[in-house]
Amino acid sequence: MAGPLEGIKVVELGFWVAGPATAGILADWGADVVKIEPPAGGDPMRGIFVSAVGLDLPFNPPFELDNRGKRSVVLDLKQEEGRDLARRLVDGADVFVSNLRPGALERMGLDYETLSARNPGLVYCSVTGYGVEGPDRDRAAYDLGAFWSRAGVAGMLTLPEGTPPMQRGGMGDHTTAVSASSAICAGLVARGRTGKGQHVATSLLRTGMYVVGWDVATKLRFGRDNLPPSPRESAPNPISNAYRAACGRWFWLICLEADRHWPDVCRAIERPDLVDDERTTNIVARRTNGPWLVGVLDEIFATRTRDQWGEVFERENVWWAPVQTANEVADDAQVRATGGVVPFDAAIGGEPEQLATPVDFFGTPMEPGQNAPEVGQNTEEVLLEIGLDWERIAALKQAGIIP
Repeated sequence: MAGPLEGIKVVELGFWVAGPATAGILADWGADVVKIEPPAGGDPMRGIFVSAVGLDLPFNPPFELDNRGKRSVVLDLKQEEGRDLARRLVDGADVFVSNLRPGALERMGLDYETLSARNPGLVYCSVTGYGVEGPDRDRAAYDLGAFWSRAGVAGMLTLPEGTPPMQRGGMGDHTTAVSASSAICAGLVARGRTGKGQHVATSLLRTGMYVVGWDVATKLRFGRDNLPPSPRESAPNPISNAYRAACGRWFWLICLEADRHWPDVCRAIERPDLVDDERTTNIVARRTNGPWLVGVLDEIFATRTRDQWGEVFERENVWWAPVQTANEVADDAQVRATGGVVPFDAAIGGEPEQLATPVDFFGTPMEPGQNAPEVGQNTEEVLLEIGLDWERIAALKQAGIIP
């Protein structure tokens, strides 16, 4: 595979999303990724539609996104011989990625101390819910719990007396995967300078805190609680706010520099009288009279469709963005112009397109791998690469270590 990580060997022992997504990014960037899976079904993410929502669908786009371009090896890690084979795989790797709980990895002899003693150049990446230390290091976590709930993301989006919003699948996992892949690459850079690998780690909790970092940093710096989020009717800056057009679709005004953009907005809505109105003359006045002004703007914006307002905003230099659904994003011309959608030679049905991971390399362009592997598809191939012969592989099959 082409890309900036061509020649880098990665072993992944990951379930669900955060760990596999991390290794999936590395695979997109050209790394050779071997995914270790358990017998009897492999990574449980393969069956997410059935197990989580009861739908029996012919293929699994979320799994394909995070696992394309990898090779799959099935090993029974409940048996010592299976664990020894996993260690042998890591002996020849540059990177090991896992989102299993630290205690489980220690019990299997797949912890950093054990693996780095065998392979001093190894960059070992822990992707956890709550971190590799502390009382909750082995607490069960999905991104809904550690990222969305406990890290404060949902809380900072919940209006007073409101109910927490639901998270879309994988939001925290994918954000954490970007953090983890960055840490791995930094570890590889350091190894190039020192010759030594190291343990790098990130967590859903820490990444979630960083996502709402403005609020957390403000709390830490001032020692006072942040104000709760305000309803759109009471937006502190009414021209950095969401509005609904006549067609029912929403858009967001993104005029963060309020006084700079206010004359442009007044020109666009054909209300020049509001430029110098004492209720709206500056950001302090507009914040004080926010509910009234939002009501005025609601009435005005309800007179044209979103597309019509878009033409006006472009002409009058009003900064804005449409509030799109994922369905609309998939067809967004700008997304496609910048490579956000890539061709996909799927082994099973469906449309021949997939989502790209969110980084481009213009000097060493990547070629996203095709197809997520079947469970254990590459077991024999990979074991032959680490020196096993067919007689040994047959014995492993007989013992149930491999399928």
